[in-house]
Amino acid sequence: MSSARAPEPAPGPPTSPFSSGHAPLGDGAPGRPAPPRGTRRVLRVLTWLLLACLGLAAVLGVAVAAAWVWFHPAMTVAEGIAYGERRGAPLLLDVVRPARPNRLGVIYFTSGGWKSGGPGDFNRLALAPLLRRGYTIFPVYHVSQPEATVMEIVDDMHRAVRFVRSHAAEYGIDPDRIGVTGGSAGGHLALMIATRGGPGDPGAADPVDRASSAVQAVAIFYPVTDMRDLGTSTENPGDGGPPRSFRAALDQEPVDMERWQVTGRELSPIAFLSDAAPPTLIHHGDADTLVPLEQSQRYAARARETGATVDVVVHRGGAHGWPTMILDVVDFGRWFDRHLRAGR
Repeated sequence: MSSARAPEPAPGPPTSPFSSGHAPLGDGAPGRPAPPRGTRRVLRVLTWLLLACLGLAAVLGVAVAAAWVWFHPAMTVAEGIAYGERRGAPLLLDVVRPARPNRLGVIYFTSGGWKSGGPGDFNRLALAPLLRRGYTIFPVYHVSQPEATVMEIVDDMHRAVRFVRSHAAEYGIDPDRIGVTGGSAGGHLALMIATRGGPGDPGAADPVDRASSAVQAVAIFYPVTDMRDLGTSTENPGDGGPPRSFRAALDQEPVDMERWQVTGRELSPIAFLSDAAPPTLIHHGDADTLVPLEQSQRYAARARETGATVDVVVHRGGAHGWPTMILDVVDFGRWFDRHLRAGR
């Protein structure tokens, strides 16, 4: 008599020693419940945000690296070349040559408050936009006030321009295509050269003094243009006298108002502006309380009357200097390109 056997169960999915023996649940990992659909959506968004941040960081890293390279162009520097002497001290300048010279030169008056450093004391980053364009740069230093008066410093800047021009062949530049730049006191000195520069003394024993001190283009920051009318400057004494902090530098200690009327005019570029002045670009902030914007605006207005070319770029909120000035030197480069290259 035979007995009935129970049916064998249908074969299930293969198992392994590393599995729990449970069948997968939903679309999650074996033995693990799938996260809710909303959670998966959030995870996807977070993943894409993370990838986007990583990509942005990579792009920024490349941009910073590229900017660093651009603002550190190849250059050769010859420091401490004597161009004259003042009160027993040598007057010195540097020669900064780019990798690919364009045979044009720009003289850089490093003065601030009519005080100056020494050889090698120039902002290499600020010169990068000009060096990239091929300009040979000449940072010029002078005896600082009050050891030298502003009048003497102006004379020494004429000497510096004459020296560079008389050595143009040695430095590989065109003696008839020279620009000048600077800021504040350096800008004032640049305008003094722009309006008073001219032929040398043909009978001078020193060949440097026979050369011209004229320049062919100017690009500067916030210059003093009128010593006799300081306007809203914090340096204005309110009586038409010399600026408060620079009386010794102007040989006005004590103040001699009669003599100041002569000296003040002699040191005011606006008094000598004519259609013979080189094309001039000025960048000036409208929040500058030391050298107010009106100094440049009045100079530009006088230029329109005389037929001179003066462009003023106003920086909203800019004081006596602003963080992005280095980028404005790119504009200086374009200005020199237009007025120095064009005349070659």
